[in-house]
Formats: sequence, structure tokens, C-alpha cells
Amino acid sequence: MEPGKHTILCVDDELVNLKVLDAVLTPRGYQVIVTQNPKEVQTIVQEKSIDLILLDVMMPELDGYSVCRQIKDNPQTRQIPVVMITVLSSKEDRIKGIDAGADDFVTKPFDQEVVLARVRMLLKMKALNDRLNHGYHNITRLTSFGEEILKGFSAKNFRFFDVISGVVKQVLRQSGDIQDKPLIVIVGTTNRNRWEWYQFESAFNELYSTKLNLQLQDCLSLPATGDSRVLFFNEGEVGGTVLRELVRMLESESLLSVRNGISYLSPELCAFSLNYGRDVTVYDASVLKSLVMQSLFLKSLSNQVLETEDALEHTVRALVRASEANDQDSGNHVIRVGAFSALLAETLGMSAKFVRSIWLQAQMHDVGMMRVPVNILRKEGKLDTQDLIAIRRHPLYGAEIIGPHPRFRMARNIALTHHERWDGSGYPKGLKGEQIPVEGRIVGLADTYDSIRTAKRFKPAISHDEAVETILKGNERTRPDHFDPRILAAFQRAAVRFAKLYARLEEPSGEKR
Repeated sequence: MEPGKHTILCVDDELVNLKVLDAVLTPRGYQVIVTQNPKEVQTIVQEKSIDLILLDVMMPELDGYSVCRQIKDNPQTRQIPVVMITVLSSKEDRIKGIDAGADDFVTKPFDQEVVLARVRMLLKMKALNDRLNHGYHNITRLTSFGEEILKGFSAKNFRFFDVISGVVKQVLRQSGDIQDKPLIVIVGTTNRNRWEWYQFESAFNELYSTKLNLQLQDCLSLPATGDSRVLFFNEGEVGGTVLRELVRMLESESLLSVRNGISYLSPELCAFSLNYGRDVTVYDASVLKSLVMQSLFLKSLSNQVLETEDALEHTVRALVRASEANDQDSGNHVIRVGAFSALLAETLGMSAKFVRSIWLQAQMHDVGMMRVPVNILRKEGKLDTQDLIAIRRHPLYGAEIIGPHPRFRMARNIALTHHERWDGSGYPKGLKGEQIPVEGRIVGLADTYDSIRTAKRFKPAISHDEAVETILKGNERTRPDHFDPRILAAFQRAAVRFAKLYARLEEPSGEKR
């Protein structure tokens, strides 16, 4: 991560403190904005692209707690990390800062290296969160676009080029200040073994396409039939990739200067998104893959074949991976919870569609953890009361992150209710019995089994038999009346299969159902 790409806002009523921070940060390549007036912060974060805020606490008229609360209460700015710099060091003051939404603390007088280390860590976390949100909003927008097409879908009148044009418009950059999208998309399709290539660009919210008189497929090493490959490169890296000849041809024939890009290669469709306003990553690659997979799905739908679940699954996995960035104990937890939930649903006699959906969407049950402060998730030893209060907010955060899109309704229900209990003793709302959606009840038991089996920093792992006994007979923390009796009976019937699944998925790895 290049620090020169980041803008840091420093807020302190003492000019000398601002000069010190500027002297620490500017030589490291950060762009620094300073203000002595805390009332200006809201205007600055609305008008500038701020990546991190270093905020003094003790200021006249408006203290740092109030400023932090304003930032975190605004949906447009709440993802900006806030580091409070203060002479206050008591437990009460830190709790007050956590309640206001602070992401970290630095005590005055501060050590320069400590400040720089925390800035680097929080900027890395923000980059992961930004990629997560960007990927999620992309797939949601593309899904909504596909749904609109399906409303008026006619296999007889289906035009693949029109579908590709519509999807590409969703992805292309519409203005120069949007750095997360490409300037150019090139698509090649086969028609009776003949390739046709088109270049797409956007101007004034209009899509323009140009047919290329190039045979780009000749310089590509395409996968075998039925296979595909996703590649990406940044400036200076293309020389070592299989895309070297492609870039050379584009630059020599069309006077296009290629800085970075992502490619999707398959024997029937190839797509290249080029010249993003920043370095591209595997998260951007997942967006391009989602775009291509949706286009192929709509093409296949003209022959009444559905082929989009891989794109959706890939995006969910990207969402889950980013949400686990701060949790050192997660391992393969979310994958196991998805598998256990599907096994319970299957044992209960649920439909194949429900089983498949809960397997995938249960893996998003803990996405709200990305909003829990890093110092709590990485705390050594037992959590205190305030830590637990902060963690118990994660179901609400998860529901907010996933949002109301119909495609993710089950995931939202699961995120919000998987810690509710049949007897009403759970959180966050204390729902009871049938008030809890069935998917929340299923995932609640699956999550409990995996959590009590798995070793964490504050507790050892236990055996399958011990976990089953704990769930069926109870202990000081877990009781049988926490669970729907029907789901508890299904768990008892499927207990042997739980043990086998846990053994197979114990080490971090992917799993296809």
C-alpha cells in the first residue's frame, strides 16, 4: 500500500500539535489536511476524500467525542477510521471514546513510530472495508440490473450484445473522480467459431462501443472448454504475465496506453477491464468475474439454463474474507457454519433451494464483526463487560451491511437473529420462539456447535462428544432451551455427520456443496 495515496485529516485546537503531526506524516508521503476548528470537520469530510482522522479530545466548544460521534453517525463517513489523540488515559475515558466510535487511541505525548504504525494498520483495514463495500455494491447493482432484464425477458428476442452493453455500463467509470472503476472495457465473443471484439467507453453517462479489427484471441492462451481463468496486473507487472502480447497489440494498434487491468478468459467469452484509477486487486477481479458470469447466465437463459450461482457465491466469499480480516480466531469457522446449517436444514426436510441458500448465506452471519473495534477482536485473555457490549452489536451491524436487497434477505435475517435464543435470553432484541426466523434458529445452533468446539485465545478446543453433551444437556453458558426443540432433535439425529464435517473442514480451505 503506497501511503502517498492517502489523505489524513488532523484536528487539534493547538497549532503546535498540528505542526508536529504534519512533520511526522508529510515526509512519509501522506497528504495532510489540518484544522484547529472542530466545527469544520463535517464540511471537510463531505468535500474531501479523507482516509483517516487524527482527532484531539480536549477542544473548546466541541470536544473530540462529539466530533467522532458525528462522523460515525453519518452513513457516508462512518467508515473513516478515527484515532483519538489525548492526554486522558483512564478506563472511563477510553470507554467513552469507544462508545463515540473511535477506532484507536494514542496517548500524549505520543511516540512517532507508534502513531505511524497505527496509521498504517487502520489504513490497511479501511482499504479492505472499502473493497468489501465496493464489491458488495457492484454485485447488488448488477443483480438488480439482471432482475430488470428478466422482467421483460424473451428468449426469442434475446440479444447478447445488448445485455453485454448494459452490464458494461454498470461497471465503467462515469467521471474522472471515481477511482474504483475502469476507463475501458474490451469484450470478445465467439459466433460460429469466429471472434468479434468490441471496445467500450463512457462519456457524459452515455456508452460508446467500437468494433475492433483485431484478432486478440491469437495472442491469448485460452483455457480448455468448460474452464475459465481470471488474471490481473498493475503497472510494471504485465511483462511477466500471459497478457504481455495482448497489451503490446492494444498499445501498438489502437494507441491505447494500458496501466493496469483485469481479464476474464474462457473459450466462448473474454473480457478485459483496463485503466482503473488505482492498483487492482483480487476483489476487483471478483467484480469482473461477476459481470461476465451474469452475461453468460443471461445468454444461457435464452436456452432456459441458469448459470449465475458461481458469481454470487464468489462475491459472498469475498465479503466474508474481508469481514474476517481482524479476527485471528476465525479460521474456517464461517465455512463450517454454512455446512452445518445446510446439514441441519436437510435433516429437517427443507427444500433443496433452502438448503443451498442457507449453506451460502449462513457464511455471512458474522459480517458485522468488521465494525467491532480491532483492539477488542485481538484482545488477549478474557473480554470484559464493555468488550462484550461492543461485540453484541455485531448482529445489528451485519444486518445494516447486508442491507434490504431481496436476494440477501435470508443472509440479513441470519446476521440479525443468529444470537437470539428460543427461550428469549438471546440478543440483540430478545426474540423468543417462532419470533425468530427459522434460518436464524438453524444457524444459531450450527454456530454454537462450532464455537464451543473450536479453540480460541481464551479457551481450548473440546471434542465432538463434549460439544454434543453441552448442547443436549447444557452447562453454565449453554442450555437446551436456547434452541428450537425440533432443530435440537435434528441435530441429535445428524450428530455423527457433524463430527465428520468438522473433521473435513477443520483446516482453512474452500468447500463446494
